[in-house]
Amino acid sequence: MNALSTTRTPAATLDHLNGLPPTTPGDQARSPSGRQNHFRIFVLETRAELMKLLRMPGFTLPAFAFPLMFYGLFGITFGRSQQIGPLTMAGYLLATYGAFGVIGANIFSFGVGIATERGQGWMLLKRAMPLPPVIHFLARMVVGMAFSLVILIGLFALGGFAGGIALPLATWVKLATWLTLGGLPFAAFGLALGYLCGPNAAPAVINLIYLPMAFVSGLWLPYEVLPGLFKTLAPWLPAFHLAQPALGILGADTHAPVARSVAYLLAFTAISMVVGIAAYRRDHKTWG
Repeated sequence: MNALSTTRTPAATLDHLNGLPPTTPGDQARSPSGRQNHFRIFVLETRAELMKLLRMPGFTLPAFAFPLMFYGLFGITFGRSQQIGPLTMAGYLLATYGAFGVIGANIFSFGVGIATERGQGWMLLKRAMPLPPVIHFLARMVVGMAFSLVILIGLFALGGFAGGIALPLATWVKLATWLTLGGLPFAAFGLALGYLCGPNAAPAVINLIYLPMAFVSGLWLPYEVLPGLFKTLAPWLPAFHLAQPALGILGADTHAPVARSVAYLLAFTAISMVVGIAAYRRDHKTWG
C-alpha cells in the first residue's frame, strides 16, 4: 500500500472525528449545495452543544432542580390551599416558576457559557473554523429551548401530581409553547452579557440581574402581594412580561395586555441583539 492511499484529506479527517464516512475527492465533487452543507453543520453543532450540556451536571442539575425546589416549597407546601384570584397558589406559581426556570436556563447558558468559553479561548478557536457564527448561536438556542422544555415538563409533572392541578391538554401545550419561545429574548440578553463580561465576572453579574429581576417581577411571590414600589417597577422588567401572558393562559387576572407584553419582549430582544452583535464585533477586533 503506497503512502498516498493512507493519507486522508482534511475534510476526511473532520468527517472521521465526527463519526461520518470518510470524504473522498469523488464525494467532494458530488457535495450538496451550500445550504445543505450549512444545515449539516448546524445538526452537528447542535449535537455537540447537547453533548456538552449533558456532560455539565454542575449546570444542568441546579438549573433543573432550583425551579422545582422553590415551586415545591412555595407553590405546593404553603400554597396549595390559598387562592390568588381564580387560581390556587399552586396554579399561579406554576406559571411564574416556569418563567423563572426558562429565564435561568437561557441567560446562564448564553451569558456564563459564552463568557467562560471566551476565557478558555474556545470562541477564538471557533473563529478559525469554517463555521458561520450564526450557526453556532442557533445551535445553542435550540439546545436552550430543549432544556427549557425539560424544566417545564418537570414543573408540570410536579404541579399535576403534587399540586392537584388539572388542565386540558391544549392548555398545557399552550403554556409550554409560550414559555419555551419566551426564553429566546433572555438568550439574546445572555449573548450580550456573555460578550460584555469576563469569565470571572459573568456569574456574579448575571445573578445580580436575574435574582432581583425575578423577585420584583412577581416570579417568586404573586404580584398581588408585592410592596408598592415593586409593583411600580415590575412592568418595566422583561420577566414580568414573560409571566403575565403565562398567567393569562391559566385564567388568572393579569396586569398587562398580551399585545403589550409581546411588543416589550420583541423590543427587548432587538436591543439585546444589537448590543450582543456590537460586543461580538468588538471582541473579534480585539482578539481576532
